[in-house]
Amino acid sequence: MKIDAHHHIWDLSVRDQDWIVGEAMKPIRRNFSMQDLRVAVADTGIEKTVLVQTVTTYAETPEFLALADSDSMIAGVVGWLDIDSLTAHDHLGSYLDLPGAEYLVGIRDIAQGHADPDYLARPNVIKNVKTLGEKGLTYDLLTKTRELPAAIELVKNAPDVQFILDHISKPFIETGEMEPWRELIVKLASLPNVVCKISGMVTEANWSNWKTDDFRPYVDLLLEVFGAKRLLFGSDWPVCTLAGSYGQVIDLAEALTSSFSTSEKEDFWSATAIRTYGLTI
Repeated sequence: MKIDAHHHIWDLSVRDQDWIVGEAMKPIRRNFSMQDLRVAVADTGIEKTVLVQTVTTYAETPEFLALADSDSMIAGVVGWLDIDSLTAHDHLGSYLDLPGAEYLVGIRDIAQGHADPDYLARPNVIKNVKTLGEKGLTYDLLTKTRELPAAIELVKNAPDVQFILDHISKPFIETGEMEPWRELIVKLASLPNVVCKISGMVTEANWSNWKTDDFRPYVDLLLEVFGAKRLLFGSDWPVCTLAGSYGQVIDLAEALTSSFSTSEKEDFWSATAIRTYGLTI
C-alpha cells in the first residue's frame, strides 16, 4: 500500500486561496477536487491520503471532515487552529462534535513566513499544542529554516506530542544551500517525537530544470538523522504541479529511497503515516 500523507484540495467558488498570487502561481489558481486527485494518482499505487488544511479559517476543517466522511480515499484530515489563540480549544471542541470528527488526526497552523519567527515557541502555543497531544492529535510543523529554532523549542517542550515536519522545512534546494538548515535539522531529529515528510521538495528546486541528484544531499541527511522509520511520503499535490506531475513526484521519491530495504520502503510509503497519524486503514 502507498499513502499520500500530504495533499490539498480547494474550490475557489467557496473561498479564495489568497496565498496563490502572481504569474508563476497562476497554473494552480483553479479548482482541485478529489476526483482530480484520483486522475492524478492513476497507476501510481496511491490508495489512501491525508488531506491537509490550506487556509487560516475555521470554516475549512468542518468541510474537510465531512468530505472524509463521504470519501473512502481520505484516511485522515489535518485541520487548522489559530494555535496561539485563547479560544483554540473551544474551536477544537466544535470540530470533535461534527460528523467525520474521527478523521481529524492532527492540526496545523502557519508558522512559515510568520511575522514572528519565534511564533511556535510562544508559551500559549506550547500550552495549546500540549493539549492536542492529550487528545491524541498530532501537530504538523510548517516552517522554513528561519522558523526551525522555534519549532525545536516547541518539540522539546511538548515531549508527549507527535510532531510531523512538513516539506523537510523547505531548504534552498535550487541553490544547493545546506546550512543552517542542516545544523537545525540535526537538532530537530535528535528529538524522538518528530517525523519528517519527504514532500514539497520540487517547488524548492528549479521548477523547470530539476533533477534527482539535486535532492540527494538533503534526503541522505534526513535518512542519516531521522532513520527510515521516521520518514514518510507526501506529494504536496496540487502545489507540486508547479514543478512536476504527480507521477514525477512519485518517481522522484522512489529514486531517492531505492536503497531502502523492503521493510523500510513499507514504513516510508505507508506504515509511518499509519503509525504517526493513527490512521484506520
